[in-house]
Amino acid sequence: MPSPHPCWLKERAAGALLHISSLPGCHGIGNLGTPAIRFLDFLTDAGLQYWQICPIGPTGYGDSPYQSFSSFAGNAYFLDLEPLIEEGLLEPGETAPLRALPHDHIDYGGLYTEFWDVLQLAWKRFQRERRDLFAGRSFQEFRERNASWLDGYAAFMGLKAWHDGRPWPEWERPWRRYEDVDPAALPAPVREVSEPHRFYQFLFYTQWEQLRAAAADRGIRIIGDLPIFTSLDSADCWQFAEVFRLDADGQPLAVAGVPPDYFSEKGQFWGNPLYDWDYLRSTDYAWWVHRLGHAFGCYDVLRLDHFRAFDTYWEIPAGTDDPREGTMREGPGQHFFDRIGEQLPRTPIIAEDLGYITRGVVELRRHAGLPGMKVLQFGYGHDDNNVNLPHFHEPESVVYTGTHDNDTTRGWLHSLSPEQDEATRRYYSLPADADTAWPFIKAACASVARLAVLPVQDFLDLGSEARFNRPGTSEGNWRWRLREVQLERLHVEAAPRLREYRDLFDRTGDQRQREYSAPPGHEASTSPS
Repeated sequence: MPSPHPCWLKERAAGALLHISSLPGCHGIGNLGTPAIRFLDFLTDAGLQYWQICPIGPTGYGDSPYQSFSSFAGNAYFLDLEPLIEEGLLEPGETAPLRALPHDHIDYGGLYTEFWDVLQLAWKRFQRERRDLFAGRSFQEFRERNASWLDGYAAFMGLKAWHDGRPWPEWERPWRRYEDVDPAALPAPVREVSEPHRFYQFLFYTQWEQLRAAAADRGIRIIGDLPIFTSLDSADCWQFAEVFRLDADGQPLAVAGVPPDYFSEKGQFWGNPLYDWDYLRSTDYAWWVHRLGHAFGCYDVLRLDHFRAFDTYWEIPAGTDDPREGTMREGPGQHFFDRIGEQLPRTPIIAEDLGYITRGVVELRRHAGLPGMKVLQFGYGHDDNNVNLPHFHEPESVVYTGTHDNDTTRGWLHSLSPEQDEATRRYYSLPADADTAWPFIKAACASVARLAVLPVQDFLDLGSEARFNRPGTSEGNWRWRLREVQLERLHVEAAPRLREYRDLFDRTGDQRQREYSAPPGHEASTSPS
């Protein structure tokens, strides 16, 4: 029986995976300005049509883009400061402390110490000169258009600073419930922090719109990433507490995680609060419609992280941090995607369906008309001869050599057992004395999966030193950066090979959908009824 929601992914295309933070640049972290434009130029040069990134929200302790203070706000660290200098909001010398930060990795401690002071200078000038416009856009208009989330986020950040950074369930009781707070009547010290955060979001989304326009001009679509869960210490949980399973003091009744799997033999404890799906269903999933609608205003395509939790999810009881003590619960299932589809008719989503996947998850993904993910590194050394090997791929899927949670392909090769190494090399025709990602890149491009997305680290054949994240660990992650010389190498070395693969394997992104037709004389026969 055909799916009620046809799959949106029709053309064969290819793209690259690189988070904004990993771009080169001189202010301690990648930004939305010149570094991003230069990367778009590489994608164009390589004949790629997609750019996949990680979540762009503001990060807190641990620096993970998957643990953000807001599902709606942008990360102010990604601001390009050059336009602020050009418009007189900053003096060139005022960015010197940021220029002194490392260029080959991200020093989040140094950013936290220096970046906010620089942005505060820009805010004070903007305020003192009674400006409203930046890059031709109105601050007041931005505030009014985004008040549904901006007011709550700004108040949250101001109150969090007033409470010395403590999580909101630990705040003094008059401020613990958003419904009891009047954002227009906050104490003066809170307003002194919250108002600049409105301004930083105005700057962020002004520059984000410019980047989106630059990508569209080049025919490049941006794939965003939406974590299914939110952080407890976030404006989302504070402002929309009724959406989550929290007690009267704001503490989770149960939290999210995953059982033991490929990434962790003991499972993973995430600690995110779980949704009150009964309440959400009674509101026709209004909060999710709001969240997804905002996301599709930012991205062309959305990767929905941990898709399986819409079918079943792992519930860990409050009071324990051992994921092995969890229980599998039923998610909202098909009803959720049917109602979302009616309210948001254009929802090009990639379902992150990795890990232990049941028949129910597969049926839900197909019902919703969503392509799933295939990861070549999982073909051997994970669950041998599984669906991640190219000869098992299906057209309505997205293939990766690895994701942001995987080692680089070269690093992964070094980790294989002798038996896995031999099987992998035989399958991908990789000589015994060669450690290179390119046979895997070629196999991904040759796959019948309509979209191939490839980590930039693999284009450069980098080893484990370039790994972006190690799931289950809390330190040393999210810090890798592309250096200027490596960006040049991408243009010179990687782009010609990628253009060759684009043409060789018909990944031109041109909307053609090739259907099988039998050669003359071999048409399928029909049986009499």
